[in-house]
Amino acid sequence: MTFNQIIVGFSNAQEKCPNVILILVDDLGYKDAGFMGGVHYDTPYLDEMAKKSHVYYQAYAAASNCAPSRASLLTGLHTPRHGIYTVGSSARGHAADRKIIPVENKQNLDNHFLTLPELLKEEGYATASIGKWHIGQDPRSQGFDYNFGGNHKGHNQHFSPYQNNAIPDRSDGEYLTDRLTDEALRYLDNRPSDQPFFLYWSFFAVHTPIQAPGSLVEKYNNKEGTGRKAYGTYAAMIASLDENIGRLVRYLDREKIADNTLIIFCSDNGGISAISPQTPLRGGKGTYFEGGIRIPFMVYWPEKIAAYSDSASVISHLDVFPTIKEMIGNKRTNTLDGVSLWSNLVHKQPVGSSLFWHFPVYLEAYDPVFDQAVDPRFRTRPGSVIREGKWKLHYYYENQDVLLFDLERDVAEQHNLSAQYPQKADELKGKLSDWLSQMKAPIPKEHNPEYIKPRDEESKEMKVTTKIK
Repeated sequence: MTFNQIIVGFSNAQEKCPNVILILVDDLGYKDAGFMGGVHYDTPYLDEMAKKSHVYYQAYAAASNCAPSRASLLTGLHTPRHGIYTVGSSARGHAADRKIIPVENKQNLDNHFLTLPELLKEEGYATASIGKWHIGQDPRSQGFDYNFGGNHKGHNQHFSPYQNNAIPDRSDGEYLTDRLTDEALRYLDNRPSDQPFFLYWSFFAVHTPIQAPGSLVEKYNNKEGTGRKAYGTYAAMIASLDENIGRLVRYLDREKIADNTLIIFCSDNGGISAISPQTPLRGGKGTYFEGGIRIPFMVYWPEKIAAYSDSASVISHLDVFPTIKEMIGNKRTNTLDGVSLWSNLVHKQPVGSSLFWHFPVYLEAYDPVFDQAVDPRFRTRPGSVIREGKWKLHYYYENQDVLLFDLERDVAEQHNLSAQYPQKADELKGKLSDWLSQMKAPIPKEHNPEYIKPRDEESKEMKVTTKIK
C-alpha cells in the first residue's frame, strides 16, 4: 500500500512525499510540558500544537539515558543489537560497590546499521541534522547531507562561546537554543526545493548545565518548583525551548509548507529527578522506573492526522522508524524492533506490544533521595525490564532480585507484587529470558574482584528460584 493510498483524502499521485521534522529534546521529563499534565512550566506553543496533535500518554524512551536512546531512535533497534548502553564507561560508580563486571559499552554507532536518514535518502529526501548527535563524530557518515552542531559531545555550554568545534561562535552571550533555531530556519530557507526534507532537530536543552537567559530567569525565580535545584533557570530553559519550537511552526505556516510536513516531538529520556521530579512517577533519568523512561510524545500534522489524546496505546522510540517507513511506502526488508503507528495515527486503532529494556551496566547516583533507586549508590544496577499490558517487571543480575508492579494501580512503582503474584512474575521472567536470547543480549555474570560486600547486604537480598540465563 502506498502513501497515497494510506492517507484519507491524499489522492493526488503527483503529490510529493511529506517533509518530516523529528524534534528531540534532551532530558525533558514526562511532566515538564503543560500538554502532558505538567503545572510547573510554561509551554504555550507546545500546548497549542498538542491541541492539534495525536498525543501519546504512554510513550517510552528506548533507554533511560542519552546515547543509547538516540541510537535506538535512529535505527529502530533495541540496545543489544547496537551495543550502546550508556555514555562513556559501563563501569560507573565506585568499583568496590559493583558486584559484577558490567558488559563492555560501545560509544559509537557502527556505520553498518541502517539509519532513518539513510532510508529517507534512498527515497529522495534531503537530510539535515541540527544540534546534538552524541553517537559518533559526524552525522554525515550516517545518512545526513548537512550537519550543524553534531559531534560526539553529549552536553554543551548554552551560551557562546560554546567551546564546541561543531558550533562556530557568534556574539558572546548568544543562547544556544536560539542559535539552533536560527540554523534550522536557515537550512529550510536554503534547502533543495525539488526534494522533500528530513530535519532531525536535536536540542542540547534542557540537559545540564542549567543555563538560561537572565530576562527569562527573572520571570520564574519567584515561582516555586518541586526539585532541589535551579527551578527558575530550568523553567526558563523550557520556556525558551517552547518559544523556539513556536518559531519553527510559524515559519512552516508562513512559507506554506506546513500542510505537507509531519512533526514528531519527544524527549530522549526522562528528566533529572533532583531538578524536576515527575511525581507520581518514580525516579528520573538513568533509572528504569517510569520517571526515567516515560517521555512526552506527540505527532503533529493537522492536515492529515486528527487531534487525539491517546491514553491506551503503549509506544516507544522504536516505533518512529517503522512509522515513517510505512508512511512513505518504503518496502525495504530491514530489521526493525518497533511497530508502525500509522494505522493508529490515521484510524485511532490502539497499538501496543511488550516493551523491553536491557541495561547490563552500572550508572552512578545523581541524588540518593530524588533518584528513588533500589540502591542510593546507583541510579541503575545491571538489569533488564519488561512491560506487558499493565504489568512491569524489573530483573537485576547481581542478586537475581525481581520487582513486579501493576502500573494501573501503582504507576509510582511502590508496591512489589512478585511474592503476591509469583506465577505472573515467572511468566514475565520467561518472556524476558526469551527476548534476551532472541537479541543475543550479553548478560553480566563475572564477579568483580574489587567488590566489597556491605554488612547489611544479606538482609536486603531477595531470594528467587528462577534465574534468567
